[in-house]
Amino acid sequence: MTGLFIFVRVILLKMHLSFKRILLLHICLFCLLNIKAQIISGPMLGYKTMREVAVWIQTEHAQEVIFQYRSIDGRSKWAYTSATTEEREAYTHTFIAKNLRPGTNYIYSIFVKDDQANAIKGKFSTQLLWQYRTDPPDFSFAFGSCAYLNDEMYDRPGEPYGKGNAIFNTIAQKESDFMLWLGDNIYLREADIMSESGINYRYTHMKSNPSFQTLWKKMHHYAIWDDHDYGPNDADRSFINKEESLNAFNRFWANPSQHPAKVGGITSMFSYNDLDFFLLDNRYNRSPNERKGTQRQILGDAQIEWLIDALVSSKASFKIVAVGGQFLSPAAVYENHATFPEERKKLLKLIEDEGIQNLIFLSGDRHKTELTEMEFDNGTVLYDYTSSPLTSTAYDTSDEGNTIRVKGTHVSTQNFGMIEVSGPISERKLLLKAFDEGGNLLWKHSINKQ
Repeated sequence: MTGLFIFVRVILLKMHLSFKRILLLHICLFCLLNIKAQIISGPMLGYKTMREVAVWIQTEHAQEVIFQYRSIDGRSKWAYTSATTEEREAYTHTFIAKNLRPGTNYIYSIFVKDDQANAIKGKFSTQLLWQYRTDPPDFSFAFGSCAYLNDEMYDRPGEPYGKGNAIFNTIAQKESDFMLWLGDNIYLREADIMSESGINYRYTHMKSNPSFQTLWKKMHHYAIWDDHDYGPNDADRSFINKEESLNAFNRFWANPSQHPAKVGGITSMFSYNDLDFFLLDNRYNRSPNERKGTQRQILGDAQIEWLIDALVSSKASFKIVAVGGQFLSPAAVYENHATFPEERKKLLKLIEDEGIQNLIFLSGDRHKTELTEMEFDNGTVLYDYTSSPLTSTAYDTSDEGNTIRVKGTHVSTQNFGMIEVSGPISERKLLLKAFDEGGNLLWKHSINKQ
């Protein structure tokens, strides 16, 4: 930088400019050469509990970043923490606001060291301590899958696969507590898949896009993955770069850090008010679609056993299972769970035998939206709300053979889902909704607690 400054100074002197003009140009040059890299992605609100909230950021290169927060009611002083972003973590960092009070609103400020004037400010709140005190709060959350952002240099030739990013501003305008990303969130390209830097590039391309910045701050975010976040199309457990994909997923999302033992991958869970959310991994342990001489599986025995244990133990009003691909649809097409009938039958039987009720699957992948409803002989009803795509190309597959689709719920254009949770604990209910990219209601369906 010093050499460049001297070189430009010599050029200015040879131009015989006035002293005032040279001084002004010196000042401008000095400012240009001393611009500090700012936060390029985020802040994004991650998981939240009664005592902690995660806040994620990414900088352009290594920077010391300051994070400070306090309650809006003034009952707590500013808490400060700092971290230096590192190349090995793609210059990302997740701050954890700790020792918070339940049901409290906070303000925060986050900035590159020595540049507090350009601090980004925002708000977050903790979950309410309602148990044994009152009915659970009403709340809502948004969700969707298949978010393709065009990147001409690396996209396949032909018509762009992404259909515009306006939908993310539409979601940000909704009064949702959080967003649940159901997989195919980044679409790794052929150039990205086999290198750490390629995977980091693809995440950065998505997370730093201006269309997302309001959304990252507006609500909290949780995520699962599908094949296009994990590796190549239809990727399975054989993918040689699976560990780097896993590291990148954990690097760029701020999910809860707890994972069940002996399962592997991204499997996790979180609670939000009176609902429990189970985040499943349909790639890390998946056998190849064409493999014959092995136990064919998508989730695997260890993940299924953990899930059933957790569902049986859950006292939630509703249990939400998020998984990348369609589970309930009987149409044995593409990568639906019906193409692995043994595992699908096993999981359904366990759900029925254990008497698990108020269970809703949320799935993505299919580039169409639909609600699937299945009833057991004992009267227990299951649902699978498939929500796709957010921005990718959409397809009409209304005739593919899902014989238990709820009438009027098939959508073959870009869209997103929302669920509103309301009512006293004994009469809790869900209102499922689908919206187009402009925020117009496409359909709704009500589910009462059994």
